[in-house]
Amino acid sequence: MKQTMITIALVFLLTGCSFVSIQPNKDKTDSKTEKISTATKKISEHDHNAYYNSPQVTDDSTLQKVGQSVTDEKGEATLKAIKPINSVYHLGDIEFTIKEIKLLHYRPDYSLIDYYHPLTEAEEFDFIKISADIKNKSKETRNFAPVALFETNTGIKMDWKQDMYLEHLNGEIEGNQVKRGSLGFIVDTAESKKIEWIKILTSDVFNEKQERLEEAQKIQLHF
Repeated sequence: MKQTMITIALVFLLTGCSFVSIQPNKDKTDSKTEKISTATKKISEHDHNAYYNSPQVTDDSTLQKVGQSVTDEKGEATLKAIKPINSVYHLGDIEFTIKEIKLLHYRPDYSLIDYYHPLTEAEEFDFIKISADIKNKSKETRNFAPVALFETNTGIKMDWKQDMYLEHLNGEIEGNQVKRGSLGFIVDTAESKKIEWIKILTSDVFNEKQERLEEAQKIQLHF
C-alpha cells in the first residue's frame, strides 16, 4: 500500500511540473543516533564516504580525474566529468545530501546485456551518477524518493523508474535511519552533446498514514 501511494504521488508530479533552480540549505549538526541502512549496504555509520558496490555497475570510486578508466568483471567505466556538490536539502524531517555528480561512459560486460536492455539498446552509453545520503531525522517512518524526475540540458527527460542502480533509495525510511548510495540515469550514446546541467525533482514526503508532510523540491546542478 505504501509503495502504491508513493507511486501515485510520483505520477501526479509527472503532469505539468516545471523545473526551477533552488539554493541548497546549509548543513546542520544533528546529535541523534543514526542507523545506516543495512538492507542494501553494510557500512559503518561513521564512514560517510563509503558507498555500496553495485552488482550491475563497475565501481568508479577510484575515478577522480577526467579521462581515467577502470575495468572489472562488470564492464569498463571512463570518467568524462565530475563535480563535487556537498549540498544539503531539507524537506521537513528528511535531510537529502547530494555528495557529487559524475558523467561516465560505460561499456557493460556482455553478461549484463539483459539487465540494461530495458533502459537502452546501445552496447555502450553515457550516464549520470548521483551520489547521495538520505537521513530521516524523525523517530517515525517516512516515505521519500530523492529523484522522482530527471532532466538534462540535452533534452533527456526520465523518471525514477529508469534509475539503473536500483539501490532502494526510494520509498520507506525508518526513524533515525540513513540511506547512502547512488542513482544513475542513461543520458545518451557516445555521440551525445555536452552535458552542462541536470535538474531533478524529488518526491513529496509522506508519513506511514500516507499523509503528505512536505512538498517536493526542485534542484538544478551544474557541471
